[in-house]
Amino acid sequence: MRAALLPPDILPLFSDSFVRSCDLYEEYVFRLTLTVFRRAGLEAVCAKPVTTDEAIEQAGFVADVARVPIDWVLRTLSSRSVLATIGEGPAARYRLRGGLPELDAVSVREEQERHDPSALPSYAIATLAAEHYPDVWRGRTTGESVLFGPDTIGAWFDYFSNANVLYAISNAIGAIASGAALPDAGGAILELGGGLGSGAEALLSRLRAQGRAARVSSYRFTEISLPFLRRGQKSLTAGFPEIPCAFARLDMNQPFALGGVQPGAYALVHGVNTLHVATDLAFTLGEVRTALAPGGAIVISECVRPFPGQPVYVELVFNLLEAFREPVLVPAWRPNGGFLTPEQWTAALEANGFCDVRIVPDIAVIRDVYPSFVVAAVVASKA
Repeated sequence: MRAALLPPDILPLFSDSFVRSCDLYEEYVFRLTLTVFRRAGLEAVCAKPVTTDEAIEQAGFVADVARVPIDWVLRTLSSRSVLATIGEGPAARYRLRGGLPELDAVSVREEQERHDPSALPSYAIATLAAEHYPDVWRGRTTGESVLFGPDTIGAWFDYFSNANVLYAISNAIGAIASGAALPDAGGAILELGGGLGSGAEALLSRLRAQGRAARVSSYRFTEISLPFLRRGQKSLTAGFPEIPCAFARLDMNQPFALGGVQPGAYALVHGVNTLHVATDLAFTLGEVRTALAPGGAIVISECVRPFPGQPVYVELVFNLLEAFREPVLVPAWRPNGGFLTPEQWTAALEANGFCDVRIVPDIAVIRDVYPSFVVAAVVASKA
């Protein structure tokens, strides 16, 4: 079945072992969600049917912070038949079907460790998020401080790594799609939100293996976080001395010129798990379009929501962050924060000056068979 759904160059990434790790991680997040639900006092609140807003009010949470993640918790538990759902949309009410299941998350982590310990950095980040949810909802702290504080930043070094099998898949698919989108003659490449450099490492390694690295006239690596930028620079400078790299701090919510990006200079602009947190996606896509040379390509390697409104398990972590929860909304193609569906990404790109949009692999086909398939690259050309 996988061979019928996935392109030949992507198929080897989705081995039985990788799929098993994905299934285990999804189950781990579900069990953490049960724990959060119980610790936050939502078990008593949902003894009777409540809307998301009613649950927030009765539990005493800060609405602006809690609305998106609590709605996600309720929909997630509903999708697993822990809660019954009455109605649809914002007016939907949620009620416990019976007793809250007693499911141990630790046993799933132990199974993952036996199966493939390379995935454990993802477990560490999910555990960190779950531990702090009630305090964030009550306004005692912020998601940004608990996830990216001085005591926790090191966990992200392990998470944003090609050694983490659950994160490396985004880099690998992005590298495949970016390599295909780069013209045969090569050209300049701009990376947005490069993080610690693992996405660049995947792409440049692929081009090197294909004998195409010399065709990269320049590689501009950008990142807003200075610690991440410095670490990425150190890694890429050592790993790819033959490629002319430049490194700059860039906020994708500000004019790219502030980060030294020249208009019309790039054959390829790409980012891994980056553009979904753009404050104003239309603005950022406009800046990307300006940066691209005529006929240039954008490649966005993303977690893609298979169906509208479907909770995605990695949202347990990122719903803590204001940038993830609260972008500028556009009803036609940006109806929610965070992850978008294939149709929403297509509409967003076409509305902002791009054409020939394609999703690699084609989640619109895969989702009917495997609705938890959430990773793909969105590719388009400058119109």
